[in-house]
Amino acid sequence: MTELKPVQLVYLIDDDTFLLDMYALKFKECGLPVEAINDPALALEKIRQGAKPDIILVDVIMPGMTGFDFLEALQKENLVPDARRVVLSNQGQQEDIDTAMKFGAMGYIIKASAIPSEVCDKVIAITKTA
Repeated sequence: MTELKPVQLVYLIDDDTFLLDMYALKFKECGLPVEAINDPALALEKIRQGAKPDIILVDVIMPGMTGFDFLEALQKENLVPDARRVVLSNQGQQEDIDTAMKFGAMGYIIKASAIPSEVCDKVIAITKTA
């Protein structure tokens, strides 16, 4: 089993600034360096300009560009292929989960069923299985 490199940067992408701030604080408390971004188009642009997050946590329902659009763009453009991608959403239908996996997500966490510390733990667990 190969040793995982330490996480240098987590991108947390969600248009809900309250949730974004709450999750960012929790991730920092868990020892994960996080950049909170409230617009997936902005996150995509940063990545196109050379940002290399190790973990990308993205919501699904956002204005302008959805989380699925974001993941699909990463996949089509082969951007940050080594980044571990996780969807954090209140959308929990199997179709949504399947779509996330199709676009390279390693995990799918439903916001309503996990408190922030559990989200942090789940992200760490998901990324350790990579």
